Amino acid sequence: MAPFDREVSLALESKLAPLADAVVARQMARMPELARRYGAAGQQKCLQDTRYHLRYLAQAIWLANNALFTDYVAWVGDMLEARRIPREHLVTHLRYMADTMEEILPKEVAAAVCDFINTALSQLPPTPVEHATAIADSEPLAGLAKKYLKLLLNGDRHGASRLVLDSAAAGTDVKDIYLYVFQSCQYEIGRLWQMNKITVAQEHYCTAATQVIMAQFYPHIFGSVKSGYRFVAASVAGELHEMGPRMMCDFLELAGWDTHYLGANTPADGILQMVLERDPHILGLSATLGFHVREIEQMIAAVRSTDRCKNLKIMVGGAPFNKQRDLWRQIGADGSALNAAETVRIAETLVKSLNSVT
Repeated sequence: MAPFDREVSLALESKLAPLADAVVARQMARMPELARRYGAAGQQKCLQDTRYHLRYLAQAIWLANNALFTDYVAWVGDMLEARRIPREHLVTHLRYMADTMEEILPKEVAAAVCDFINTALSQLPPTPVEHATAIADSEPLAGLAKKYLKLLLNGDRHGASRLVLDSAAAGTDVKDIYLYVFQSCQYEIGRLWQMNKITVAQEHYCTAATQVIMAQFYPHIFGSVKSGYRFVAASVAGELHEMGPRMMCDFLELAGWDTHYLGANTPADGILQMVLERDPHILGLSATLGFHVREIEQMIAAVRSTDRCKNLKIMVGGAPFNKQRDLWRQIGADGSALNAAETVRIAETLVKSLNSVT
């Protein structure tokens, strides 16, 4: 990445709070009907959203990757329309954001920032994109997944647990339950939230319940014959989503690996310390939110700057890497997996490359 891109990103982040305040103040002054309609609580939510927009924007600029911000803006547009907030409001908001950048930031910095904003505006679909269900009838175990999700949405965690445990006892492969029930349901829960079909509380309940239910499979998972390969995984600092890397570790355990999962929001020094202690063959890093990609890039650089770890293979995963399939190369990783099953395949390929070198 060019040094100027990083200077622009840092300049934007250094003024994030006052810039967000200025953007919202400008919009409310020019659109007083919004202030009347949504009140003080609505203005506060607008301010919070603006800070998110600016964080995503700064991240995209840091990586010189327009697509990261463009994808985010498209997602926001669909999410807002599902909540009966017209797409035009987002378009107007981003234009006021560009005007504010030109007014407050130095000329060259503002020009670079506005280029990202205008690109996102030019590529914003005029109408919401139809997002297909993650549990299509053609998918394996679709019937089981639909029953499982219905039980969770009804608050019946115990019934959902019995359903998948009985299915496993009847011969369904645990890996298939992970991929086609747990993973598919997590994607569907995210889609339903984006479409405003479920609440944040329901989303959190379903995720927490699935984590508890997954733990009931651990006696089977951790009983696998070990190959001697080691894997350390973590969600980077600030990242609270942890289902993806947890599933990665479970699949690798089934494949004979010893895994050490550090959980969500793991500080960089904690990750590095565990890597030095466990001496893994591969380090896995995860981020679901796009504005945490930089933390992964910096973590990779920190690991590689350590003599003992300069040749350590590093895999990355999460929504930003699933959408931008070459993003992992850009930040210096060695691979990225779309799902837990692909994690095993890529991990084994990376280990073989290590063995061929030694």
